[in-house]
This record gives sequence, structure tokens and C-alpha cells, in this order.
Amino acid sequence: MAIELYNDGKHICVMFNDLVKDAGDHAVQANQFLVVSDGEGALIDPSGHLTYNSLVLAMHKYMPKQQLKYLFASHQDPDIIGALDKWLFSTECNLFVSKLWSRFVPHFCNLNRADGRIIGIPDEGMPVPMRDTVIHAVPAHFLHAEGNFQFYDSKSKILFSGDMGASMVDAGDIVNPMRTKEDFLAELHTMSGFHKRYMVSNKVCRLWANMVRQMDIEMMVPQHGRYFVGKEAIHAFLDWIENLQCGIDLFTQEHYRFRG
Repeated sequence: MAIELYNDGKHICVMFNDLVKDAGDHAVQANQFLVVSDGEGALIDPSGHLTYNSLVLAMHKYMPKQQLKYLFASHQDPDIIGALDKWLFSTECNLFVSKLWSRFVPHFCNLNRADGRIIGIPDEGMPVPMRDTVIHAVPAHFLHAEGNFQFYDSKSKILFSGDMGASMVDAGDIVNPMRTKEDFLAELHTMSGFHKRYMVSNKVCRLWANMVRQMDIEMMVPQHGRYFVGKEAIHAFLDWIENLQCGIDLFTQEHYRFRG
């Protein structure tokens, strides 16, 4: 299923939510995102080998993969960019990823495939112009990776938020976004455990929330689970996450005890 998040006839943002086909239920659900701006294309967090063939077929409705110009990776995990070698082999696009990971992600590739095609994003982020928009790499370090970015599309005002805001749900549940505070609170049980373990600390959650409150965002769309539409739902999430004790806040010496 392709969910059109934004489409004005010239600029299109699409989410693919059900491409992870794992009969054993061993692989986490993941969303992939296509942005097409006046015929120029970018994939955000295109995922790994489990989704590659299905994603190529699904995106063809909007553009053939040969017209892709950019790949954007929020961080280095295999569910983010595990199929990098296939994308670099079959297209001429370049990958934007944190400079911390720019020398690690070539390990996903055959020898020399990534040469000259990995662009390291500096810690402060950077703008990447496309024809009818600008994709901004927005700092989200330690949420959860050391070098971590989210991507903001200035045309649609969508923040592609990576693991922040993720919920552990079935792919079929994602078609219905969260629009109100009540929607968010009803979904919180699918989000709480994930954020407590994968987000590094309350400090970085607060810093991130302070930044996002200053941005003009109409949607926040994570890489896993349901997405947020409208300021009420987004701000309900910000109110929660900025007060969440998580990651190292919750660890004690008991978590570092040798049990030999």
C-alpha cells in the first residue's frame, strides 16, 4: 500500500508501509519514503534487502528508480540502508548520511561501489535543494544513533522523524494517522517501551523537542508505525517525550553486573 502524504500535482511525498514481508514475524515493520519534486526523486530510509524488490515495484507508479537522485539515511542501521549496494548498483544516486557513518556504510557494498557517492552530513545538519523544495537534514543525535538525522521537506512541511515517534504496530494500522491528543494517548502503549529503551536520555529528548517546537511542521512521520497529522497530535507527543526518562536515565549498576 502506498500512502500519499502530500500531492499537489508537482510535488509528491509517499509512504510505503507494508513492504516488509516476513512470515515468521522476525523483522520489525518499517516505513519507506519517496519524495518526487518536479520529476526529481529521493528516497528516505529505503530499508534493507527484505524490501528492495517490493519498493522498486511500488515506487515505479511515481517514478522509475533510474531517476532517483538522492538517498537519505537517518542513521546506519540495516533496516535503514541495508540494501545500499543494490541502490548504488542500479541507479546513479548519492547517499546522504551522518559523517560519523560515512565510512561505515560502505561495508554494506561491494568493493569500490560507494566511492565518491557517500556525502557525510555535518553534525549541525545541512540543506539539500531539490527542484521544488529543500530537504533539510535536521540534527537528532543520540535519538537513537550517535550520528542521527531527521529530514524535513520544506514544501510539504513534513518531518520524516526516523525512530522518534515510532510505534510497534501492524502495517495495516498505519493508514489511520494520529490527529488528536486522544489519538496519541490511545497509541501510547505501542510507543512507550520502544522510546524508553532506544532513546539515549531525557536530556537529548528535551533538546530535540525544543528544536521541533520552533519548526513549521504539518506532519511528523516516523520510520516505524503510525504517523502524526496536525499540531495537536504532534505537540501531544512533544509534551510526552520531553518528560520521558529513558535510556541511560533508567540504568543502574544492576544492569552492568557480571553473572558468570
